[in-house]
Amino acid sequence: MASDLLNQRSAGVLLHPTSLPGPHGCGDFGPNAYYFVDWLHTAGQSLWQTLPLGPIGPGDSPYMGSSAFAGNPLLVAFEPLVERGWIAKDALIARFSDEKIDFSQVVPWRLHKLREAFAGFQQHATAADQQAFQAWLLTEKSWVADYTLFMALDQAHSPALWPEWPTALAQREPAALAAARAEHAAEIGFWGFVQWQFDVQWKQLKAYANQKNVHMVGDLPIFIAHHSSDCWSRPDLYELDASGNPNVIAGVPPDFFSETGQRWGNPLYNWAAMKADGYSWWIERVKRQLSLADVVRIDHFRGFVGYWEIPASEPTAVKGRWMPGPDYDLFAAIEAALGKLPIIAEDLGVITDEVVALRTRAGFPGMRILQFAFSDDASNNFLPHNYERDTVVYSGTHDNDTIQGWWADCTERERAYAGEYLHTDGSDVHWAMIRACAQSVANHAICQFQDVLGLDGSHRMNTPGTVGCWTWRFKWDWVNAAAAETLVRITAAARRTGFERLPLPAYPEGKNKP
Repeated sequence: MASDLLNQRSAGVLLHPTSLPGPHGCGDFGPNAYYFVDWLHTAGQSLWQTLPLGPIGPGDSPYMGSSAFAGNPLLVAFEPLVERGWIAKDALIARFSDEKIDFSQVVPWRLHKLREAFAGFQQHATAADQQAFQAWLLTEKSWVADYTLFMALDQAHSPALWPEWPTALAQREPAALAAARAEHAAEIGFWGFVQWQFDVQWKQLKAYANQKNVHMVGDLPIFIAHHSSDCWSRPDLYELDASGNPNVIAGVPPDFFSETGQRWGNPLYNWAAMKADGYSWWIERVKRQLSLADVVRIDHFRGFVGYWEIPASEPTAVKGRWMPGPDYDLFAAIEAALGKLPIIAEDLGVITDEVVALRTRAGFPGMRILQFAFSDDASNNFLPHNYERDTVVYSGTHDNDTIQGWWADCTERERAYAGEYLHTDGSDVHWAMIRACAQSVANHAICQFQDVLGLDGSHRMNTPGTVGCWTWRFKWDWVNAAAAETLVRITAAARRTGFERLPLPAYPEGKNKP
């Protein structure tokens, strides 16, 4: 189904689960996620795109997590744990903002409650639950064993990064690892429990969505964090010095978003070593992501052709250089192992003919951002009349302002051109852009949920190169029936609905919003 999906006209919404409403500090896989699936269904949407579902890292970014395989513990919902009798509902009373995530408060609170749930599991789990947990650990052993040990050691040696751990552990001497597994068995068990529940809950949510003809679009960052179980467990696959620290790091040169570029700080891959290993790590990584999503967007796709290498000592991304990536060789190996790949290529930034050739040869649709379309003339590739069918068009992504925010801050020329092209005076510019995306020839049209709600720039999810991002949440009070009605009419008129509509769903309070 997933491979066929990319060849059909469809429409969807971009919303990370942490942005969902909920009483526990951030959105998760609880009831509100199911309400959102119902909303998508009645609004005629067949795609729900998320950001990476892995653990967050520095700056609370989902693009800098501690594992390329693990899930974000913040997304584990407590309601199913209460139902299993592993934690008391009364233990979950807390007061958090319902519009912003305060990661400094929410992360420790939720982890503490997950520890209480693990203790409850150890005391009250049925034999069937215990067997299911052990079976899952065995199935996912290829990444879980290293990840859980890494997290246990991270807790024991925090705030030190893994190259600063005792040498025997940093260098993964077998005797030291065996001793650590025995010493930290309880902590290892906790992190395994959290990942098991993440998988169980997400796959239940995904199954529910698929039954509603809503397909999940995942997001795979091209790079991983240095302080991660992946880098620690296979340092030979990265450009590191003898002590385990990066010699060079990832980023992008100066561009639309930043005059000094973006210094991401991720370690760079040793592509020669990965090729010699048959790209096995990448094959397993893509396999894992395709088990969690129907389609996967690969971030920074151009990095597979050429990537920006920055000396680790440099404070910005200016003094970098382009280096050759693995090109089609990587995707040929993955496809040989996994079959046809339902992948969206994020082909933004400095795009060369070689990048286009790789995307075309691999058979992946590329991306267009409508907010980028109005800075020059009618030849701009981001304008809808210049799209190809093999395209996913976004009114804006998580890295963009909301449409209303963009309209308020764009240049006078851009505003005049957009007003003429979209036939809007700005009061309904969010619907005008969503409509232009839907009516384009692109096979897939996706918009941010903030734009469906017509929210201003204060509701932006991320501003590249800045801190304090990723915190946005919405409230059901903001979601009126007219939003779903307008979106489904736009979607249906453009032949992007693939299923019969149902009446508008009840919101958590049990009634439709006016």
